[in-house]
Amino acid sequence: MKARQPTRERPVWSRDFGLFFVARAAARLGDTMLPVALAAGLLQHGYGAGAVGLAMASTAAAFAGLVVFGGVIADRVSTRKLMIGADLVRLGTQSLAAALFYSGHVVLWQICAIGFANGVAGAVFQPGVASTVPRLASDVQGANGAIRIAESAAQLAGPAAAGLLVGFASPGGVFAAHAATYAISALCLLLLRLPPGTGPASHGGSGAFRADLTEGWREFRSRTWLWGVIAVWCVYMIAVWGPTVPLVATEVVQQHGPRAYGLVNSALGAGTVIGGLLALRLRPRRMLRAGAISLFAFAGFPATVGAGLGVPLMAAGAAAAGAGMSFWGVMWATSVQTQVQPDVLNRIHAYDVAGSLAMMPVGQALAGPAATALGAGHVLLVSGAMSLAIPVALLAVPAIRNLIRADAPKTFSAAGPLRERPCAEPSA
Repeated sequence: MKARQPTRERPVWSRDFGLFFVARAAARLGDTMLPVALAAGLLQHGYGAGAVGLAMASTAAAFAGLVVFGGVIADRVSTRKLMIGADLVRLGTQSLAAALFYSGHVVLWQICAIGFANGVAGAVFQPGVASTVPRLASDVQGANGAIRIAESAAQLAGPAAAGLLVGFASPGGVFAAHAATYAISALCLLLLRLPPGTGPASHGGSGAFRADLTEGWREFRSRTWLWGVIAVWCVYMIAVWGPTVPLVATEVVQQHGPRAYGLVNSALGAGTVIGGLLALRLRPRRMLRAGAISLFAFAGFPATVGAGLGVPLMAAGAAAAGAGMSFWGVMWATSVQTQVQPDVLNRIHAYDVAGSLAMMPVGQALAGPAATALGAGHVLLVSGAMSLAIPVALLAVPAIRNLIRADAPKTFSAAGPLRERPCAEPSA
């Protein structure tokens, strides 16, 4: 496996990283506004909750189904141009959605088609994020931590801003604001000056495309720490995240009202900001080990709600969960971006995203029947227990717990300095 070539040190905070930072924060702000706009707009026009779910699922299905192909394209074409193009497509689709809601002519299949187009654009956009971060900053962990903080703050502000826009304007106003966030993102990326990278691969034809797809899978499969995490994460999505999100919302709203749910959700967002700040400060030598340990904190979120504890304790559990999940996210993203060589990074990241999201709809679909059979509280307690089992499973894999960070300092022996091999998998 080829080792990374030494590169000139690039500080985290630079003009170009600042542009990328704003682009990610703006896009995330718009994305967190979208569920509010869809729910309010479709309900206002006589559709039910099923229609809202279908509209959201159209975007998720397109994204999850096509992101692997987006990774291949990103390794063959300039990622910056690809991301700008994807933002411009979403600027157009969300502007069209705004026009439909402003005109009052809202047809479900049209909204689903717009959502599908957004999902396709997102699948093309997302793989390029992984390879852009290391090109902008030598301190990849610091860059990921800063971006995670920005996205977490946007996640806190987005639903509140959407609610105000729905109240004072209309759902069409939220879609217009969402379109504007993609315009901001596209403009920032247009002004971005990326340092020279490996360059897009000069392949052509469907055969070469399939070869690139196969090569990406082979590179993914060759890293035990990588596919091991994704395999465990599939279980996590089915047993923990999938049921936790809908059942926490249902239980808290039914028992304590929507304001309490808003408070718990805000605590979760605040926790993600704290986790991002911790990731800026802490530099563990074994990043995935530290990240896995932080995941133990997530158990407090479903467990406090499942046990029927008071709102303050639920909020505290949500904050701890957000911090643990955010810290893990930075450790994981940094490991992938620094351990994988640049010429296959976009494809590896695409397999990572697809694998991470594949089982989430399964967990969400099973949440309802499981709650009917066992009770929502019991299902959440089981999810809390599984939240403790998941990091144990991660730590049980030697390739995961022993992976040395790529920028680990040199170690010394009596014979002289020995450099860590960042791309080699550790032995058991």
